[in-house]
Amino acid sequence: MTNGQRPSVIRIGNASGFYGDRFSAMREMLEGGELDYLTGDYLAELTMLILGRDKLKDPSLGYAKTFLRQMEDCLGLAMDNGVRIVANAGGLNPHGLAVALRELADKVGVDAEVAFVAGDDLVKRAPELGLGNPLTANAYLGGFGIADALDAGADVVVTGRVTDASLTVGPAVSAFGWEPDDLDALAGAVVAGHVIECGAQATGGNYAFFTELMGSGKMGRLGFPIAEIAADGSSVITKHEGTGGAVTVGTVTAQLLYEVGGPRYLGPDVTTRLDTVHLEQQGEDRVSITGVRGDPPPDTVKVSLNHLAGVRNEMTMILTGLDIEAKAELFKEQFLAALPTSPAEISWELSRLDHADAETEEQASALLRCVARDPDAKQVGRAFSGTAVELALASYPGFTMTGPPGNGTPYGVFEPGYVDAASVEHRVARHDGVVQLVDPSPLRTKVPADTPDEPGLSATDWGPAAMVPLGSIAGARSGDKGGSANIGVWVRDPDHFDWLDETLDVTLLKRLLPEVADLTVHRYRLPNLLAVNFVIEEVLGRGVAENVRFDPQAKGMGEWLRSRPVPIPLSFTETTDPETTEQE
Repeated sequence: MTNGQRPSVIRIGNASGFYGDRFSAMREMLEGGELDYLTGDYLAELTMLILGRDKLKDPSLGYAKTFLRQMEDCLGLAMDNGVRIVANAGGLNPHGLAVALRELADKVGVDAEVAFVAGDDLVKRAPELGLGNPLTANAYLGGFGIADALDAGADVVVTGRVTDASLTVGPAVSAFGWEPDDLDALAGAVVAGHVIECGAQATGGNYAFFTELMGSGKMGRLGFPIAEIAADGSSVITKHEGTGGAVTVGTVTAQLLYEVGGPRYLGPDVTTRLDTVHLEQQGEDRVSITGVRGDPPPDTVKVSLNHLAGVRNEMTMILTGLDIEAKAELFKEQFLAALPTSPAEISWELSRLDHADAETEEQASALLRCVARDPDAKQVGRAFSGTAVELALASYPGFTMTGPPGNGTPYGVFEPGYVDAASVEHRVARHDGVVQLVDPSPLRTKVPADTPDEPGLSATDWGPAAMVPLGSIAGARSGDKGGSANIGVWVRDPDHFDWLDETLDVTLLKRLLPEVADLTVHRYRLPNLLAVNFVIEEVLGRGVAENVRFDPQAKGMGEWLRSRPVPIPLSFTETTDPETTEQE
């Protein structure tokens, strides 16, 4: 802002979508063009467990060390360019990261004011709040604490567990002076934040129609996204000129459908109505987001809970050629009989990757995976995995394994909790030492649950159809939310949505994806995005750190669905023009 006047638009970039994202992205974003703020998302449910284990070993840790190394390289550059940094890299120890950043600023000779946001860590209060005795317990805070730190003059703000979108909401609140009752503007910023929070996923990464971008030479070193947010909460998603990838209605739609449920997207500052989002291609690599409506936030806040559950060990046997099922059965019988003690849990998975009359040995082979879990490390340690090796010369013909025996590794389980928003002490430690408390939204209320929909039998005659993969006309994006997964499916031609809406129901989804046939599946309509979203309960067990599914975070589930044939009207496949429908 200049001379006390508020800006009309701010540019917020993103340089990290997870702990482990491209290290050089921070410098690339700072050197690539104009920015007002640069955000970084380093936290996920699994990351909190990893940081929790780090802090058990060393109480001074618990934050994302990568961010500190990035700032050593880029802090001076950010200050020279007038870019303020907001990141949730504080993890379980935002105070420790803030201290390290202040020491770093002195070391590199940069004058930078550092503040941190805390109060999300509820682990010491977990029993009294009815959350049990977890390893970590962190409430999802909103953006007003970040805004307070920026208002007080911070150049760098690090946080613990805030919602991913809050990294964008906070700067917008500070820049435009929004209050808790500016619900539509807050909701617009939440949508913009949700789009850019996962980095290059908004610029073509993990995009269903990536082959089209490859054909135009755009899939390579993808650029990271930028949200140009206006004072009314509307925004334009873009990227730095000359960077790889693309920003289209399709790439933005895909990210909007990532890890969401029904039309109401709950947050600590606002309930965002995803069924009001309007997208429009404004030009090359520019997509506008308008019309977003916000409702009051819920009276509770979500808490991320991680528990250490025990130790897990696994072995994978290779079965080649004939009699695959019999070979698997023989090994199971021998192995279980030979175990010195039985673990608390043991599971088997036979993946029939083999082909008859295969031209390579790998194509003739299947994989038999054995996974064991137990609270006692000894029960699933070297004696467990060594039992498999002892059968190497006494079991099925062609016995071999994918790796040597080992001692197993600790694992945790995730579960969500909920507490009264008023019970969370949202604190801002400003750069000048003042500690400010941030009240929860005065508008918080009971938010009704979204009602899943289920279409009736289609009454439309779509004409002749052919059995072709769903992905020939539809995109999908899937992901994990604790033990559940979501699959958002969308079409790019408005004329195809009625068919998708009438055809792709829960019954068909379960037929196409037999692994979820016995699970509870909810379906939600998002016609403004030409999309339907499915939430599959318990498909991921107790979270990514616990489950041993082939795809533990459900990242590929949407692509599996797209590969399955369905009766698609011939008129659709004959007229689809991705180059034009992408712009609609």
